Amino acid sequence: MSTPPRIQINAARLHQHIQELAQIGKIGETGVCRLALSKEDREGVELVKAWMEEAGMEAHIDPFANLIGRLKGNNPDAPGLMLGSHIDSQPYGGRFDGAIGVLGAIEVVQSLVDSGITPECDIEVVAFCDEEGCRFNKGLFGVRGMTGKLEANELERTDKNGITRREALMQFGCNPADFEDYVFQQGRIGTFLELHIEQGPILESLDAPIGIVTGISGPLWLTVEMTGFAGHAGSVPMSMRRDALLGSAKIIVALNELVQQVPGAPTVGTVGSLTVFPDSRNIIPEKVSFTIDLRDIDLSRRNALETELLSVIENVSREHGLTYTIREDTNSEPRYCAGWIMESLREEAGAMGISPPELMSGPFHDSLAMSYVCDYGMIFVRCLEGISHNPKEYATPEDITLGTELLYRTARRIALEKTGSQA
Repeated sequence: MSTPPRIQINAARLHQHIQELAQIGKIGETGVCRLALSKEDREGVELVKAWMEEAGMEAHIDPFANLIGRLKGNNPDAPGLMLGSHIDSQPYGGRFDGAIGVLGAIEVVQSLVDSGITPECDIEVVAFCDEEGCRFNKGLFGVRGMTGKLEANELERTDKNGITRREALMQFGCNPADFEDYVFQQGRIGTFLELHIEQGPILESLDAPIGIVTGISGPLWLTVEMTGFAGHAGSVPMSMRRDALLGSAKIIVALNELVQQVPGAPTVGTVGSLTVFPDSRNIIPEKVSFTIDLRDIDLSRRNALETELLSVIENVSREHGLTYTIREDTNSEPRYCAGWIMESLREEAGAMGISPPELMSGPFHDSLAMSYVCDYGMIFVRCLEGISHNPKEYATPEDITLGTELLYRTARRIALEKTGSQA
């Protein structure tokens, strides 16, 4: 029988923090709703900020509503090490998505301080604002804001209640006018590490508590609006209809078939939101808007599928006498984890007496945006039946502890021996 790894973090403190944060925005017995820039989000940020300060960090909220804590190192000019994730959630979300990455990072810093270790470089812990993207239909806002990658008109995006992101930021306590004077200092961060639940079933199928991430699939988000003509459902012959919902349905089915063309490929396609106008039982739908989420680790394959899908939309529209518009909301290429970080994770896991499997990430994470400014690595934690974005989302305390321990050992190694990114 193998010897259990020696755990150096304070697991009881970590899991107490997880449970306390889960009370903010709690829905039902196990769910949470902390929408980005909501009052619940602000309450969560204030609690996490207090924990950062208790761990010995100086903490502040930047203009993009990112919460950042900093533990000063011996060499403030060296590229820093950043750890973290997000604490905003889906409207019907779970306790662990994002949160374990932020709280695990705080535990890493607290454990270093408790051990009397001063890092060579600064260590920053961040809770990025609005990773999920569900409220304003575009995610990774905070990390993209911090790294200077915001797009035009992002502040004018509205939620379902008509509140703009600009208004939500101001209600949260941030002033978008401060964006103009903010400049991300290139080279400030040399390495980014993120701990996250897998949000998929692979680790569970392998009976593995944690895994090492190899890369993140590139997401393409589109919003398609199909327009036909409304008419009485009882009097317009089928051959004379311009039914926007029928055309949309054909496109949705075609998407499902397209992404399954290559057996075993990790390609996925999803239509997760659909609205119908006039939305009446006995009126032929005139206008339908729906979202498309297309992801693949292979960019050339994803691009080819996008071309096929656009052809389907054109042909269906012509067949049913419809017009359409397509808005691109997100378009990111796949990003691979730094080889030297993966090797560090392997070696530190080996020192723990475990050999985590390696797997790609279908969901995007804050690491995706950070990959454009520094090297990054990720650790996945097994979750029950791969369930996420659901109150039934669950990861055991033991698995979270193992993931956080690996994060601690790897962060300590990088902060003491490798100040900055490695070729």
